[in-house]
Amino acid sequence: MRIERTFLVALVLGAASVATPALSFDGAPVGSDATIPVVTAMPGVAPVLKKAARPETSLTALQYAAEGGHPIAQWKLGRMYADGNGVAQDDLRAFEYFSRIANAHAEDSPSAPQAAIVANAFVALGRYYLDGIPNSRVKVDTERAREMFSYAASYFGNADAQYDLARLYLKGIGAPRDTKYGARWLGLAAQKGQHQAQALLGQMLFNGEQLPKQMARGLMWLTLARDNAAPDETWIQESYNRAISKASEDDRAMALQMLEHWVQGKRD
Repeated sequence: MRIERTFLVALVLGAASVATPALSFDGAPVGSDATIPVVTAMPGVAPVLKKAARPETSLTALQYAAEGGHPIAQWKLGRMYADGNGVAQDDLRAFEYFSRIANAHAEDSPSAPQAAIVANAFVALGRYYLDGIPNSRVKVDTERAREMFSYAASYFGNADAQYDLARLYLKGIGAPRDTKYGARWLGLAAQKGQHQAQALLGQMLFNGEQLPKQMARGLMWLTLARDNAAPDETWIQESYNRAISKASEDDRAMALQMLEHWVQGKRD
């Protein structure tokens, strides 16, 4: 689905506020009021390297390139400020860099070299809109978060966006709860190897949560997710442990067979 530039800019720059507290992605309540434009310079921050000076450090080189409109430099700076990697952590600056990418490259072809970066920028913006940025004008706006994820999921086919969008529909955040639509996006992300989507889909199938129970298939997805989970994603390991302890020998054997078919299909 292609969104016209005027509409896309409205999504990113829109000034609608949330009148009541909303839920963050982990369910914690967050306050809200007016939101911030994302393309203008940030309050109190001078423009970075407006003059064509020779960069002397890797940081200034990135800043110089970012000011020249290079999306890779903008994305790297966004991630650096979001993670506090080599710079003081600053979500508002990260938000601005990701916004520049989204506003300038929303209509780039999904096959363009920078498409993955553009899609990731939309995902980052969606997550900021879900939780807001404390002590800033970027407030919780779950509807806009859904729009960010929806665009990255539909137009760019981004698996992380598909997973995040699935969770919103399954929980009824930013849109009415829709299990069928949520499961569809979850399945698409899982098929692309997004391990969190695999874990959630596996858990739902194994336990029969919002989906018909398929214990063997659920165990297959949980096994794939466990093998790719980060050390701090303990919920995935715990979900797998609960499932494997409850699974029958037949379920385990069938899950193993499904897993072999999955691996073989990826090789082919």
